Amino acid sequence: MSLRRTAALTALTTLGAGAAAVVAGRYAATTALRPSSPHSLPAGFEGPQLTVHATAAGQVTLTRSLVSQLPGVYALTGPGRHAVVGTVLDVPSSADTVVRRLERVDRGRLATGDRVRLTPQLHTGNPGDALGLEYADVEVPGELGPLPAWYLPALRDVWVIAVHGLGATREHTMNVLPFLNAMGVPVLVPAYRGDPGAPRSPDGSAHLGDSEWRDLDAAVRYALGRGARGVVLYGWSTGATMALRAAAESPVRDFLTGLILDSPVLDWRATLRALAGARHVPAVLLPLAVRAAQGRARLRPELHSELNDPGALRLPTLVLHGPGDAVAPWDPSRELAERRPDLVSLHVVGQAPHAAMWNADPQGYEEALRRFLTPLM
Repeated sequence: MSLRRTAALTALTTLGAGAAAVVAGRYAATTALRPSSPHSLPAGFEGPQLTVHATAAGQVTLTRSLVSQLPGVYALTGPGRHAVVGTVLDVPSSADTVVRRLERVDRGRLATGDRVRLTPQLHTGNPGDALGLEYADVEVPGELGPLPAWYLPALRDVWVIAVHGLGATREHTMNVLPFLNAMGVPVLVPAYRGDPGAPRSPDGSAHLGDSEWRDLDAAVRYALGRGARGVVLYGWSTGATMALRAAAESPVRDFLTGLILDSPVLDWRATLRALAGARHVPAVLLPLAVRAAQGRARLRPELHSELNDPGALRLPTLVLHGPGDAVAPWDPSRELAERRPDLVSLHVVGQAPHAAMWNADPQGYEEALRRFLTPLM
């Protein structure tokens, strides 16, 4: 029995069901709403570690699991090491392993016995060192203080502002920066409250975009003050929630020209349950976690209902999502596209975990981006 489960059951015995429910619910909420850190993993990738069983020229053999067999391109990360793996080459019938193409090792080395995790964040560092792209470190004046941001200059005057989601960092956005740069689109990648290097939220908790969106609004103002004629908001996970909120409430929303929503969190209750479960909160406590998290993050159900209202949408929107997302259910995305075909394009990606739509099919994903962005430029 896990330590967390033992503690929960002990609390139920010694404190009584009512008091234990409060304690356990608050613990689960704290766990689910933990802000990102430099070493955190994007939501959905916090499961058991994989063991490196062998390496060879251009290959790595890993523990066989649903995660290690995901199609596409991912990174392997662990203490002092970071590598990129591509397609599955072999699933030996005689061993509980899977062989993937080893594209490169960026940091450290992979050795037999190493314990690693899969992540959709292919790159580490900054766009200059990791990708060879021209960029500048800038500061966006935010509500709580300066927000560090990357600015990648380009010729067009419509900017893209890209914001990461749950458990991720700005590094996640680097998957698509070469594509956007090749299109000639200026890109701003801001950190927001709770991120490494950014001001902390006053209560130290993440809010699933409910307060963080104001930092995205500050980034839009920054872009407009530096020559942007229009802005496309591009968000992953809760970053997509932030984009929807900014499109609905920002005083400068008239300058927004489009939305790109990757794995959008449109059902926050389901996402909270998934987050708490992935962080080993016992199933019996999940309903308490949702209620406690709602209170702690001050989430307003009526507000999220308004954000999900297809009739309220006013901007051309590209949604990239799929049925394999166990953190943010994709049914609300599908319904949004079905009810607003005049504004919403849905690019469906199969066998892709949360916020890993690009990883599962980079070429198809980027073609969807190209078709969406070209008319907006």
